Amino acid sequence: MTAIENTALGRLDKEGRLLNAIFKGGTTKPGRFGFRGDIALKFQTQVADEERPPDYSIEQVLMVAQEGESTIPVLAGYLHCFAYLADIANVLDGALSPGGSYFMFCNNIDLLAKYRTKLGDITFHVLPCDESTVIWKEMMDLVGVNKNGLKKLDAGGRLDYLLDAARNVDASSDEISYEDGLKRMGPVKNRNENRPV
Repeated sequence: MTAIENTALGRLDKEGRLLNAIFKGGTTKPGRFGFRGDIALKFQTQVADEERPPDYSIEQVLMVAQEGESTIPVLAGYLHCFAYLADIANVLDGALSPGGSYFMFCNNIDLLAKYRTKLGDITFHVLPCDESTVIWKEMMDLVGVNKNGLKKLDAGGRLDYLLDAARNVDASSDEISYEDGLKRMGPVKNRNENRPV
């Protein structure tokens, strides 16, 4: 059984950043640990022992890490705002590698846009996404995985299958700087708008 502390996810777990786990455990590949859930990027100030949700996170995260390796080879998730990309680079500093595959689906970029944005030596594939979209389905569409191929697999096996396919996907698109992305991004949608009080 693969222990999370022996993978690149161990530090994130220790920092209390791995939240709302749908799946968190060993996958079907020997020595591999998988995670589906959220990664907290910015914590709220805590008062006494009160547990508060983070200010914002990478949501609907799909990622795996190999035992004994210091970096995450593939990660996909949803960002409510393109600007949070800088927080990812800080929070996951040292856990991402120049050869990794990192897919961020953003809410406030043009729905027809696709970018590659580098922060340091890490490249992120930035794709448009409506908030109601499920990243699992978006990734299946992106890599061309047929859901019939996943039916007989358990949760860890499905994660392996999808993310192994994602490593080989050709997601080439225009490269833009982070600063250019900030200029192009749209307003951040208020998630509490039109919600009953």
